[in-house]
Amino acid sequence: MPSITIDATDGSGSFAAHVAEPKAGSGTAGVVVLIQEIFGVNQAMRDTAAWVADMGFIAICPDLFWRIEPGVDITDKSEAEWNKAFALFNAFDQTKGIADIKATVAAARALPGANGRVGTMGYCLGGRLAFMMAEQSDADVNISYYGVGLDGLLGDLGKIAKPLVVHIADKDAFFPAEGRAKVVAALAGNPRIACHVYPNADHAFARVNGVHWDGRSAAIANGRSAEALVAALG
Repeated sequence: MPSITIDATDGSGSFAAHVAEPKAGSGTAGVVVLIQEIFGVNQAMRDTAAWVADMGFIAICPDLFWRIEPGVDITDKSEAEWNKAFALFNAFDQTKGIADIKATVAAARALPGANGRVGTMGYCLGGRLAFMMAEQSDADVNISYYGVGLDGLLGDLGKIAKPLVVHIADKDAFFPAEGRAKVVAALAGNPRIACHVYPNADHAFARVNGVHWDGRSAAIANGRSAEALVAALG
């Protein structure tokens, strides 16, 4: 099952989602919906899906840019790709994106081999969307890696009912220090939210083979994510 097709809830069509499954014979498993960066469902996201499957979960990574351009698969290695990525980001409708992620979560609960528990884990744009899913959905756990503009989402913190893990890069070039400080202060003391700041780490420090990869920060963040996924999804 390398991919599945999911119907959009607004009747506008359907979109593909990459799937990675755990080893056969491992029994029923929780599902992790991986939320892409601005580079589409690329090799970095497929490698992340393989890591999630290796932990014993089913990983699903939906193509959220399908309404603009289906099948986007680019990297962070060239100026042309960056320009395309930002153009896609600017054209992306986040409200419709959240609806598509909710549709993916619903489909994930009913997948063959799934145990009915589903979480989300997103990066960059996906990190913002994972934070929004914590406020707007019934996902069992949500994990946000270096989400952008999170300071603009703090008004709905009271709606968060399930665990949320937030990973913040201390040197994030795409999220100003003032905004990051507001987020850290607002999340402090909330029993449902674990917020972690990674010193000297830049945006996308956990992007597999990315230009800002930071092995130490990625290992620590990924370990915390794994613990949260196991606790919430089994």
